[in-house]
Amino acid sequence: MATRRGIALAATALAALLPASAQAQARPDQQAFFSLYKELVETNTTLSVGSCTRAAEQIGTRMKAAGYAASAITLFSVPDHPKEGGIVVILDGADKKLKPMLLLGHLDVVEAKREDWVRDPFTLIEEGGYYYGRGTFDDKAQASIWADSMVRFKQQGYRPKRTIKLALTCGEETTFAWNGAQWLSENKRDLIAAEFALNEGGGGRYDASGKRQLLAMQVGEKAAQNYTFLVTNPGGHSSQPLPINAIYQLADAIKAVQGYEFPVKFTDTTRAFFTASAVAMGGPAGAAITRLLANPQDAEADALISRDKAMHSTLRTTCVATLLNAGHAENALPQRATANINCRIFPGETVEGTLARLQQLAGDTVKVTANAPIRPTAIPPSLDPKITAPAKAVAAKHFPGLPLLPIMSTGATDGIFLEAIGIPVYGAPGLFIDPDGNGTHGLNERIRVESLYAGRDYLFDLVKAYAG
Repeated sequence: MATRRGIALAATALAALLPASAQAQARPDQQAFFSLYKELVETNTTLSVGSCTRAAEQIGTRMKAAGYAASAITLFSVPDHPKEGGIVVILDGADKKLKPMLLLGHLDVVEAKREDWVRDPFTLIEEGGYYYGRGTFDDKAQASIWADSMVRFKQQGYRPKRTIKLALTCGEETTFAWNGAQWLSENKRDLIAAEFALNEGGGGRYDASGKRQLLAMQVGEKAAQNYTFLVTNPGGHSSQPLPINAIYQLADAIKAVQGYEFPVKFTDTTRAFFTASAVAMGGPAGAAITRLLANPQDAEADALISRDKAMHSTLRTTCVATLLNAGHAENALPQRATANINCRIFPGETVEGTLARLQQLAGDTVKVTANAPIRPTAIPPSLDPKITAPAKAVAAKHFPGLPLLPIMSTGATDGIFLEAIGIPVYGAPGLFIDPDGNGTHGLNERIRVESLYAGRDYLFDLVKAYAG
């Protein structure tokens, strides 16, 4: 007995010395998943120089190796955008009376400049219990898990009752890019037709100490809309400056936007989220949430809660300057100055109403316009027990004791295109993120190794729970 105990203790000590990835990849299927994930992260899929088509083809190769027939795999792109393709894979269910379910993810990532990053953004690097690299969280973690699940289902001979469809597309991260989800919804509706879809936008949250705090299922999202602020001026020689200057006028307008807070509002989803959060958080923050739920105009409670940037954005429409362009010469007064204002519009508010408020803030000397494309407004799905109950049941197995809350995504996803053709979209829980957002869309994006593998196991079981 003592010998066995000694061996067990030695094994535990050895495991503690291994990198987190080595501890996580104890099973052959986990090693296969890591291979897929690493390949996807290291395949550059930025709009500027990358290729989603290449990434889709790599996944297609893995699907064929797993045993999918060519008829079950659809690789797609269009001649004008040959590098922005995607893939649809279908695993037929046994019960044709049940409508299919759809797993949606995007292959493209936000641009990443090597000179700005500590590490090469397109080399998967493990450090300090994290995987670093562009897309390690958004959205190649979930896209890899969906693809890996489809591979495992086929390899295991799993026959679901409900048909499972996988759609991995391009264009989600760039408003003006060709969007694969939009193209499928407009041109291949039958291919992706489903009773509901699971997408990004949900997940889980760690607290500041790295302890799991809560799980979240996205039920609804904001609308993303860009606006242009434009100032024009006759200009002149820089040696004779004038009080009226296009750059100064634009700067004043931007400062007005910076200083404005859109009013607090609630949907059924966000009210349920904040009600549960008040109980879970307790203390001054919990009390402030309770006060704000009772009175959305309580400025003191709003200020306290809004110290958390995620909660701040969940409470209201937000607008922020993201791009600037001004002037034409070093020695000339600027004739033109523009700014892009990126807004995330709260459900129930409109593109036009937000435009009117921005114009009011910018003043008469600044022209404000809504940029094309103006995309469909998100249609919040219902808090359907057929969706929420399995998610809670599987969570009780994988993450016992954690509350699962409905949330509204403060970002925008490709779910809007599916909702426009009648497919309700839910952001799946399972992948936990740090309070600082893990560098998503910013520098040194990362995901905890533990989060990736625990989320993989949860999402695999969740899909099976829905599929039967």
